[in-house]
Amino acid sequence: MRIRCIAIDDEPLALDKLKNYIERIPFMELVALCTSTTEAMQVMSEAEVDAMFVDINMPDVSGMEFVRVLSDPPLVVFTTAYSEYAVDSYKVRAVDYLLKPFGFEDFQRAAYNLQKAMPASGVPQPACVLDALFLKVDYRYVRVALNDVIYVEGMNEYLKFYLTSGDPLLTHTTFKQLNECLPDCFLQVHRSYVVNMNHVREVERSVILMSNGAHVSISDGNKDAFMQYLLKHSIKK
Repeated sequence: MRIRCIAIDDEPLALDKLKNYIERIPFMELVALCTSTTEAMQVMSEAEVDAMFVDINMPDVSGMEFVRVLSDPPLVVFTTAYSEYAVDSYKVRAVDYLLKPFGFEDFQRAAYNLQKAMPASGVPQPACVLDALFLKVDYRYVRVALNDVIYVEGMNEYLKFYLTSGDPLLTHTTFKQLNECLPDCFLQVHRSYVVNMNHVREVERSVILMSNGAHVSISDGNKDAFMQYLLKHSIKK
């Protein structure tokens, strides 16, 4: 099964790179290279497209807005030089997110994620939510699997991510931005804490014991929502 795809970018060099990478993937077929979202709309009205690589910073309509207005969009991989769009890409359920400049290894990962999102029939499934976050740590961007996040601690204008392995990671963002792209198994239990319920070992009164041995407090304001989740996922007598 070949994935029919288009690439949308107003930069010729970026399109040349995408063309080269797509042609190196055996299960991908390049339908068209588009320099504008208007051109992409025309192509999609005339040909079947399973997936598209879309630059977010387009001169006519942003790639993000372009995807939002499509009634039945194909699978989407966003490309951009600006990491701040990573959170927004979750909201439109992108399959993957490529931060420029990216190499073939990163592109290949995105291609395999597209392949996994395609059913055997060749008809695209609704795009999956990414299973990882891109955290800006100092001068680099670190991809962190959501399953590896035990809990997150708020520290003024920063969030500290405690992981299943390695040292905690500190990044400049807010809980408001973070919560917009987290799955339901992440709960804010305190103004300073978000926990991954998959890493909760036990709960006693208003204290949660996490899988790494840390103790996290539940605030009065968050207790009702936490208990509702707990009861929903408990075995009833």
